[in-house]
Amino acid sequence: MNGPVVSLLAPAKNEAESLPRLFTEIRAAMQSQHRGWELVVVDDGSTDDSWRVITEQAAADPRFRGIRLRRNFGKAAALAAGVAEVRGELLVTIDADLQDDPAEIPRLLDQLDDGADLVSGHKADRKDPLGKRLPSKLFNRMTGLITGLRLADHNCGLKAARTEVYRRVPLYGELHRYIPALAHQLGYQVRELAVNHRPRLHGKSKYGFERYVRGALDLLTVVTLTRYGRRPAHLFGGLGLLSGTIGTLILLYLTGVWVFTEQSIGTRPLLTLGMLLEIFAVQMVSVGLLAELVLHRTGRDRDITVLVAGSTADEVSPRSA
Repeated sequence: MNGPVVSLLAPAKNEAESLPRLFTEIRAAMQSQHRGWELVVVDDGSTDDSWRVITEQAAADPRFRGIRLRRNFGKAAALAAGVAEVRGELLVTIDADLQDDPAEIPRLLDQLDDGADLVSGHKADRKDPLGKRLPSKLFNRMTGLITGLRLADHNCGLKAARTEVYRRVPLYGELHRYIPALAHQLGYQVRELAVNHRPRLHGKSKYGFERYVRGALDLLTVVTLTRYGRRPAHLFGGLGLLSGTIGTLILLYLTGVWVFTEQSIGTRPLLTLGMLLEIFAVQMVSVGLLAELVLHRTGRDRDITVLVAGSTADEVSPRSA
């Protein structure tokens, strides 16, 4: 038997009440798709009856499969576990809390058929409280400004992509928030599509203030990966150059004081600061050079995506350089 063409991936934590309706709506949404599909639900350490519901549905329908993590590892880890198991060429991610509307899945897949590599949903009319919407708007603006990918909604759980995209972007920590930006950095075509968003019916939100803090810290990781991942010497060397310049100016000033005045500089804190800045500069430049050597040994261009034409003009397939 041929494997599924479309894989749907739903991370879930304590969503026992939402899962039955999710299964029903996904069946209805995929009826119009004339291609094989599967649904993989990842139980991210649920403490309710989520795993029982998943196993019952998997026993009733061979298109459903379940993965259970031994404890709660977070959404990024749940997605990574699911991506490792899916079999389809196309991948749709959807949250299991029913706020994402499965009826939008065919529209997302149409965008992939039209040439997009990743389509991110945009909750244009978001059904969340103001305390959640305002931080999200700030997050999206900052992410677009820093990464260069301007999307109205970077963190929508409803996305569709070619499976290879998810297998090439890093998924850990809170990096699931930055999947479109990371895919864009790799050269994939990213689009955005307004989708229906619904209020939560069961359970409670898994997102709190601490997740925004962790997401902000992971934004630093994204900047490092997207801007300096292939040229680390520019990052560390730039810091070293800045530190060395400031340290040199301080030491030149103190040298002038020592030469042209009778003031002592040996006990000045500024002297210690200048010397520390020079030492830090040498360290940063050295780290940058070592990072370049490591990158050279492991393959600098392994993350470059190219298109290779086949034997006919319309046969084009992506591969890694």
